[in-house]
Amino acid sequence: MKFAVIVFPGSNCDDDMFYAIQDGLEEEVEKVWYTETSLAAYDAILIPGGFSYGDYLRSGAIARFAPVMESVMEEAEKGKPVLGVCNGFQVLLEARLLPGAMQRNKNLKFICRPTPLNVVNNNTMFTTEYEKGRNVTIPVAHGDGNYYCDDKTLEKLKSNNQVVFTYETDINGSAAGIAGIINEKGNVLGMMPHPERAMSDLLGSADGLQLFQSMLKNWRESHVLAP
Repeated sequence: MKFAVIVFPGSNCDDDMFYAIQDGLEEEVEKVWYTETSLAAYDAILIPGGFSYGDYLRSGAIARFAPVMESVMEEAEKGKPVLGVCNGFQVLLEARLLPGAMQRNKNLKFICRPTPLNVVNNNTMFTTEYEKGRNVTIPVAHGDGNYYCDDKTLEKLKSNNQVVFTYETDINGSAAGIAGIINEKGNVLGMMPHPERAMSDLLGSADGLQLFQSMLKNWRESHVLAP
């Protein structure tokens, strides 16, 4: 399986994501600069965290118009797995690949710490290696992580099982404690916590590894490859 890690000016978690795939998952991975216009050669697309374009205007608002994003949207429409983490989640929201928006954390402070999450939906291509209802610890590092959507959208997310992760406690004011959501098709996941920083017990938690293992397993099964 070949992964693309998209790099924007201001990305700072691209190395974390790259080595999570190369060393943690032991799969092929390449960094792809924001000026590229085709992602057809890759099996999955990863949009890392950081401060794309300095987070001017709104987090992810400028990155959404980078040349590479047209191909991200095209490949997502084809059903290719797309994972956006932290700033990557914000970019996916700005690109309307996922519903809702991000606001400043309710305490107006940057939050950076290991955070307990609940696995709400383990029936996605990103979460089949988790047990539903399991509590996992994955670090967060964000200032604009307060997920917002209107009541109608929130009800739709819940009824469609699009809420994938929730915070065990309210850390940033997110609607319904949402930490991660998926699109209706089930191939685009956005989450504020950083699974690529939870790949080994040496890092304090290995709970993020199963997310990438889920992607790999489901891709292999869909391509009729032996595990």
